[in-house]
Amino acid sequence: MPSNKVLLEKQKVVEELKAKIDGAVAGVLVDYKGINVADDTKLRKEMREAGVHYSVYKNSAVRFAVTGGKFEELAKHLDGTTAVALSETDATAAARIIAKYAKDHKDCFNIKGGFIENDVLDAAGVDAIASIPSREVLLSQLAGGLNGIVRNLAVVLDQIAKKDESAEEATA
Repeated sequence: MPSNKVLLEKQKVVEELKAKIDGAVAGVLVDYKGINVADDTKLRKEMREAGVHYSVYKNSAVRFAVTGGKFEELAKHLDGTTAVALSETDATAAARIIAKYAKDHKDCFNIKGGFIENDVLDAAGVDAIASIPSREVLLSQLAGGLNGIVRNLAVVLDQIAKKDESAEEATA
């Protein structure tokens, strides 16, 4: 039987994890067994730079954190080693980074499942989310498309103006 001090520490970890999950727009559970230190350090650095909280938790802590909440289905993925990647702002960042590492390290890094907004995803769902470009890329694509439309409109208006000028010169 754990002492009260140990029990309180575990409850604190569960409450903090529950708050992080509830405050996240997306999250991914991953099995990281066998990843080497260099790759793990590189992954953690990339996660920090993207604003993604990445940490290893005991399965029991994750199970307690999701029990009774909207992501209770994630409990079925809690076997083996489990790391959790949570993003508070970018819905695709965690999935995109984890999917890249899972692709590069198939033997030791596997996606278990995840969530986005209020939907629980399996590994295939996380891969689908990972293929969506980031918000910045989508905005850049939109701006480029709008820029092309405006440029084409300017060319057409210029041609109309030149046509009108030439028609006026011909009648004068």
